[in-house]
Amino acid sequence: MNAPASDTAFDHHPRSDWTREEIRALFALPFAELIFRAQGIHRANFDASEVQVSTLLSIKTGGCPEDCGYCSQSAFHETGLKANKLMDTESVLADAKRAKDGGATRFCMGAAWRSPKDKDLDAVCEMVSGVKALGLETCVTLGMLTAPQAARLKDSGLDYYNHNLDTSPEYYQQIITTRTYEDRLETLDHVRNAGIHVCCGGIVGMSETAEDRVGMIHALATLPAHPESVPINMLMRIEGTKLGESAPLDAIDFVRTIAVARITMPKSMVRLAAGRDHMSDETQALCFLAGANSIFVGEKLLTTANPSQRHDRNLFDKLGLRPMPL
Repeated sequence: MNAPASDTAFDHHPRSDWTREEIRALFALPFAELIFRAQGIHRANFDASEVQVSTLLSIKTGGCPEDCGYCSQSAFHETGLKANKLMDTESVLADAKRAKDGGATRFCMGAAWRSPKDKDLDAVCEMVSGVKALGLETCVTLGMLTAPQAARLKDSGLDYYNHNLDTSPEYYQQIITTRTYEDRLETLDHVRNAGIHVCCGGIVGMSETAEDRVGMIHALATLPAHPESVPINMLMRIEGTKLGESAPLDAIDFVRTIAVARITMPKSMVRLAAGRDHMSDETQALCFLAGANSIFVGEKLLTTANPSQRHDRNLFDKLGLRPMPL
């Protein structure tokens, strides 16, 4: 198969009626053609020299009752990770100020919960308000939410809520059994209905098939509205987790996933998320060329390694990239 219909392939406007056949055809394009199309759509919607810089902090680590096969924080896994209680607000705000001083414009906070208890949500709302007062965009990931909880987070000043679909609907039960795909979609509905921007993406390299990557992009691109932020994660293979022995994904296949996300969700921020610590500069450069325009900076992403900020600054300099202003 050479190419999908050119009218849809070069469509710069969001559409939520993508078919799996169309997405499959995008993945099958010759690499140069795919990157050309993705770059054209990227340039029609964004400054191709700007990359959004975010920081992610684990505000409550470990002991999660979910069995996500990729996660070191699951209570089902023996990874040597020590569980910690929810951080105090003062410490979180100090980290947020350091992140801002380091060039971040969005500060994301993650807690290893199935869903937050109302008393814990009180503290998180206080953190969100404090981070917002520093002049940063705010994002949290706390597990499943009810509609009233989403409304409270909105009232506290929350800009984004992260809740990933992770993989295709067909492969999902091979990765997680303690919550369903429908549970995730319900939380996304609560977030959207509360007026909070959605941050939703997935993970590749979990021994999924190429068709599962098609299915993941299809699920994201056919949501009622495209997520404003779409993190594409490369699996961090962590010893002691169910997926710790997964074979690494070919870098070109990862770049293809970034490019197809950019084409199918043209106005979304496509974030090159977990896994950068194991990527060459050349792989990351191809991801930016394919339409990625957001990264996490800081030496940790929750519990896993991330490139140093010095390395990221050097990479930006080499590629002629600059941080996106708030």
